[in-house]
Amino acid sequence: MEEKYILAADLGTSGPKSALVSTRGEVIDDVFARNRLYLLEGGGAEQDPREWWRTILGNFKTLLERNPRAADDVIAVSCSTQWSGTVAVDQNGDPLANAIIWLDSRGSPYVQRITDGLIKVEGYGITKIIKWLRLTGGAPSRSGKDSLAHILYIKHRLPEIYKKTYKFLEPKDYINLRLTGRFAASFDSIVLHWVTDNRNIHNIRYDDRLIKMSGIDRDKLPELKPAVDILGPLKKEVAAELGLRPEVQVVMGTPDVQAAAIGSGAVGDYEAHFYIGTSAWLTCHVPFKKTDILCGIASLPSAIPGRYFVADEQETAGACLTWLRDNLFFHEDGLLEEKAPADVLKRFDRIVEGVPAGSGKLIFTPWLYGERTPMDDRHVRGGFFNQSLDTTRPQLIRAVYEGVAYNGRLLLHAVEKFVGRRLEPIRMIGGGALSSVWCRIFSDVFDRRACRVKAPILANVRGAAFLAAVATGHLRFEDIPKAVEVAEEYAPDPAHREIYDRLFKAFVEIYRKNKKIYFRLNNK
Repeated sequence: MEEKYILAADLGTSGPKSALVSTRGEVIDDVFARNRLYLLEGGGAEQDPREWWRTILGNFKTLLERNPRAADDVIAVSCSTQWSGTVAVDQNGDPLANAIIWLDSRGSPYVQRITDGLIKVEGYGITKIIKWLRLTGGAPSRSGKDSLAHILYIKHRLPEIYKKTYKFLEPKDYINLRLTGRFAASFDSIVLHWVTDNRNIHNIRYDDRLIKMSGIDRDKLPELKPAVDILGPLKKEVAAELGLRPEVQVVMGTPDVQAAAIGSGAVGDYEAHFYIGTSAWLTCHVPFKKTDILCGIASLPSAIPGRYFVADEQETAGACLTWLRDNLFFHEDGLLEEKAPADVLKRFDRIVEGVPAGSGKLIFTPWLYGERTPMDDRHVRGGFFNQSLDTTRPQLIRAVYEGVAYNGRLLLHAVEKFVGRRLEPIRMIGGGALSSVWCRIFSDVFDRRACRVKAPILANVRGAAFLAAVATGHLRFEDIPKAVEVAEEYAPDPAHREIYDRLFKAFVEIYRKNKKIYFRLNNK
């Protein structure tokens, strides 16, 4: 039989990774393009959706130019993207403004307004939170970083754009619109609008009571479909531009967290993976609907029909190394004019390997843009603690690696409590998992066996392709683990247990004792 292929894309914050993937799950070729991020005063974070489209389309063209014989055998296109983003489009599908992305917290005051009440639990009106928890499995984050908060921000601060908006779309659903001309969302992508009844995993639908509580207009929301549905064929002009057959189908696809769960190969219940990209998360599929409001963790609809997954997120992970590189070591100013070497992250790895565990008891807190879970706190900020005249630059670098892992351990403990069991082994994916030394640090800090999958940076795009292979009948979900190879395994080093336990305890205490200070400094 002739090989058939899928064009898959994973739109991260830094830009889209795209790949040509066989229906068996083998990545034939891949390419990456960079997108710009605009950080604005007051907690704003935006990107240009037109640039998303240009870079994804450009990636697909590059893949097909490099693999010309594959074009006739491409059967589907499937996309995964960053989650919790909002694109306001008119009836023609044209963006009315930049996309507001998952880092943006400007909608916080408006979410706090709709979630308020006379009798409160953790800041939520008790009657409202009960309704949200019962119907959706979660509730709008008061930090303002959910899609609902973005829409409320537009409604209150940009009323003309709100009025002109035909549909509000998640990033994935905007890309699908450009591919097919159809306005639609998947059951999993719409969740962070908090307007769907998710109690029956086989019958997810909009709920009029939740829409009324949200304060947004029902007619500005797209129709809903399962992630494995075929949305439709490529638009004729898109197919012609790419040189593909017009009958190539577009699969609904899924956001990045859900795609990673599939692309990691951890598709069974309680099989965990930890993703290290710009942000991070630790999740697994579960057979139940549940919410932990104190930690901001919930089981929400998965991309796999009839399944839930644990939803959580750590706001800045790999972004901390980017900050270290661009703002501390290679910032162009009066002290330094040279640019960072292309292999700077590999150099960081080599330096870190030479520093003893614990970084001389230096602790880095990685909360560079607030935090979402296990503490929902948009005011918290990062920093180095316990520096001395003896502190070295190598210790500063290793402390950043360890600080991200300490926060990951907070997340691990919260998720294990949530699911009621120890999670082990943990599959490591994302660009950060390319670093063997970082994977070892995670294993040591977590005190868990860790497995780095082959080509970990491609896990999300591989997950999007797997979803399309299932949707087109070429693969079953139970076949996926065999298609994902483990490249390296790590066991925690007992010699590091005492120092990491001690520093983790201090890490937790730093947040607890400084929480009010962060609020006073950053409550704008």
